[in-house]
Amino acid sequence: MIIFGTVGIFVVNIPLPSAVIAMIRGAVGAVFLFLAALLLRRPPDMKAISRDFAPLAISGMFIGFNWALLFESYKYTSVAVSTLVYYLAPAIVMLLSVFLLGERLTLGRGIAISVALVGMLLVSGVLESGIGQTRELFGVLLALGAAVLYAFVTVINKRWIKYSSDTDMTQIQLIFASLAIAPFAIWGAWGRDIALSVVEILLLVTLGVVHTGLAYLLYFGSVKGLKGQTVAILSYIDPIVAVLLSFIIESSFDITVLIGCALIVGSMLVAELMPGAGKE
Repeated sequence: MIIFGTVGIFVVNIPLPSAVIAMIRGAVGAVFLFLAALLLRRPPDMKAISRDFAPLAISGMFIGFNWALLFESYKYTSVAVSTLVYYLAPAIVMLLSVFLLGERLTLGRGIAISVALVGMLLVSGVLESGIGQTRELFGVLLALGAAVLYAFVTVINKRWIKYSSDTDMTQIQLIFASLAIAPFAIWGAWGRDIALSVVEILLLVTLGVVHTGLAYLLYFGSVKGLKGQTVAILSYIDPIVAVLLSFIIESSFDITVLIGCALIVGSMLVAELMPGAGKE
């Protein structure tokens, strides 16, 4: 989760179009996981993958566009604001689950979602500056779009992917994420004079190897031995780290954003800990 929390700081220092970064991240991450599976002698279960192929492909494409939108949002607002708005995804999952999975929205979770939305308004700055800050608001909307896509990925993984292992699922999704975003990456980079320094190349490689391949390998290697609520609690290390790093590096300290952060993270954490959370 700490590794995931540093993604934004790496991305903002890579001078490439967002789609290009997303495409390379998916491709490098997929190659890393494939090689790791071979070293661990866990070859992909092609029969299981074929049975889940359609939802794997669709969710993978959603992941690619989800990354592109999130990375693009960093250009219009701070990493802290983008990350916090992006972490409305659990609230969106709760709403989607009502319509797509037939789950019941309890009063407690309804209140948690409402509190999280208030937190988003505080984080976005709309209440203080109005909607006149077009650039900042556009960054918030991009992050919100990324959150919606990630919420759909979560629902698809839960409802329609039944046979593939977590590592096989992630490998295939990363491949489709890279393929789906490739046309937009080529279009965005076409005709541009792109020259990366050694440091910037290392940042890009690290994003694919460490922040994608290694992080997912560590994540899926650990969750099987942990309780669901433990995983849910630990997952909130990600936005907390991202926000703290953003405040330190970007020198942006706003009490309103901190209050919004507390409302979003706190409400979603409480919702995760409610009785029955995470049960089918």
